[in-house]
Amino acid sequence: MRADLQIIEQWIRPNSHILDLGCGDGELLSYLRDSKGVHGYGLEIDPDKISACVRKGVNVIEQDLDKELDNFEDKSFDTVVMTQSLQAMHYPDRVLEDMLRIGKEGILTFPNFAHWRCRLYLGLRGEMPVSDFMPYTWYNTPNIHFCTFRDFEDLCRERSIQILDRLVVDQSHQAGRLSALWPNLLGEIAIYRVTR
Repeated sequence: MRADLQIIEQWIRPNSHILDLGCGDGELLSYLRDSKGVHGYGLEIDPDKISACVRKGVNVIEQDLDKELDNFEDKSFDTVVMTQSLQAMHYPDRVLEDMLRIGKEGILTFPNFAHWRCRLYLGLRGEMPVSDFMPYTWYNTPNIHFCTFRDFEDLCRERSIQILDRLVVDQSHQAGRLSALWPNLLGEIAIYRVTR
């Protein structure tokens, strides 16, 4: 299982109800079902990934996350998860609000565009950063809203969203002492657990 999913898995209670937004091939839901007795649904738009979910026996709904999530009732899930998708949403603030309307808690991961490598690349080359971790150029990137840890935390304060846990990791999902001291400069990926 992907390293970020292993971290998220620790924040999921056994036998809980989970909604995974942008669930991909259903890896997380499949694992949680088998190891923790979790009941869940995934939302996905990619037909190949939906087929992979079906092959794994994961409940999946074809749905565009940029459309409102009005088809889900308030507090109908214990936890709503969204990994590496917030920055690709047209309305990330609305998606975050929907996550916390639908679930009691939300777990999100996203890349930090204020990481020192991004700053250096942009400062020295004058171009949008391209790396193994973010291999897209400015014109073909799925990332629409470039977000930093500070930006996300400001949004949470603005919307009265409580941050329960935050883990700042590098691209191999390892936490370091220095990234804990200067997360917005040294952290590459954020993993947040939030609630109202």
